[in-house]
Amino acid sequence: MASQVTSPHEIIYTRIWTAIAERKLRPGTQLKEEQLAELFSVSRARVRQALAALERDGLVTIFRNRGAFVSEPSIEEARDVFFARRMIEARLVERLSAAPTRDAIDRLRKHLELEKLAHHAQDRKAIIHLSGEFHLLIAELAGSRYLWQVLRDLISRTSLITAVYQSHDTTSCGPDEHGLIVDAIAKGDAAHANHLMDHHLEHIETALDLREEKTRSTDLRDILT
Repeated sequence: MASQVTSPHEIIYTRIWTAIAERKLRPGTQLKEEQLAELFSVSRARVRQALAALERDGLVTIFRNRGAFVSEPSIEEARDVFFARRMIEARLVERLSAAPTRDAIDRLRKHLELEKLAHHAQDRKAIIHLSGEFHLLIAELAGSRYLWQVLRDLISRTSLITAVYQSHDTTSCGPDEHGLIVDAIAKGDAAHANHLMDHHLEHIETALDLREEKTRSTDLRDILT
């Protein structure tokens, strides 16, 4: 459902968004306009456009006279994000379970195979990317462009939250729980699919240590090139 990226500020936005979603750009990392302009061969005005869009989506915080930084979500925000995801994703799995098509289930199962391969290879970058894509695929197949867009931003914020609050460098979102959700959708069992999705998101949230904040700064040149 994502539209084709063409303009310079959209390219910058997408590259930064992806780096955040894959947990390569850590919360608290400064996004220097001059460095970004050099990396993407654009004017600082284009960079400011992208940073402003990222700020509107809650992924970047811009401080006067200090610059832009990857946002550092609070514990309260972390809980709100998971609450919002539960509400939205319950609606999506219910909608998809109401009339699951063969094509939809085939796409979900093919995606699960990619997740299993990534886990087997211990490819952390692919694991993180595919885990988020699974949830977005459900939104796409459920036919809600609006909820897909909202969920896309929530998943990116989840990556920020995980980067700050997860005790160990592991991911709780994997093909086993995803597989159970797909099985319930394929059977048209909306109530069970809803229950499994809620349990799955609770599992991810409870893996977080919401008592301690951890940040790490990383050089933009290494991340975005």
